[in-house]
Amino acid sequence: MRPLILTQNITADGSVELLDDWFDPMAQDADQAQIVARDSAACDAILLGRHTFEDFRGFWPEQTEDTTGVSDELNALQKYVVSSTMTDPAWQNSTILTGDPVAQVRALKQTEGAEISLTGSITLCHALIAAGLVDGYCLWTYAYVQGRGRRLFPDGHSERLELVEHLSFASGVTYTRWTSRKDRS
Repeated sequence: MRPLILTQNITADGSVELLDDWFDPMAQDADQAQIVARDSAACDAILLGRHTFEDFRGFWPEQTEDTTGVSDELNALQKYVVSSTMTDPAWQNSTILTGDPVAQVRALKQTEGAEISLTGSITLCHALIAAGLVDGYCLWTYAYVQGRGRRLFPDGHSERLELVEHLSFASGVTYTRWTSRKDRS
């Protein structure tokens, strides 16, 4: 079974919703870029909700001088977008998943391949977390308190996590990788 790894940018107070100017997708130091590249190499597909997909599609393919390599990677990567309204993704290597997102992702996890990365898409994240389909979490925590916005985990959700890796960067950003312990006794 393919693991589903949720990767999120998050504020120090736990918000994943970008309501203030605390995250710039083009600003990362060399050490951060190395971790992003490593994690990206472990996955061969990205899963997005429609809003995040449209945001990505409207931004990344237009970056002609992208020194991060994210534009080229996203253009080549298999992309799955969960949507009940989209009929044409209008971005190469993109597949629309319609119907029940939990069932669609459960079936996607049964296919052959490497990790599936899920980022942004907080409504989809909440549904998949609640369904127990997320196998791991990579959190990029920014030294910013937003004081509002949607949180990573849905209200009432509890889950035991195991810390796999923790890194800090000169920028003040930290990276933590957690695995879900839902299948462990």
